[in-house]
Amino acid sequence: MADDPIPAQLGPYEFEVEEGRHYAWCRCGRSRKQPLCDGSHKDTGLEPVRFTAEKSETVYLCGCKDTGDQPFCDGSHMML
Repeated sequence: MADDPIPAQLGPYEFEVEEGRHYAWCRCGRSRKQPLCDGSHKDTGLEPVRFTAEKSETVYLCGCKDTGDQPFCDGSHMML
């Protein structure tokens, strides 16, 4: 059984991505390197969400860990 994610913050992280670069978004909320994974999910049953930036841009990564559009913020924090 997986542990529930812990909201890291109640709002998105404004984050710069580079085209073609790979990222691992923290899904568990335990990482000390938010919004990215640092391996703190060990033994939680939760894995990071890996993605590759399609272009260099500013994105908004979910901080509450409740988004329906992982890893991106969809406004779910407004309902918490």
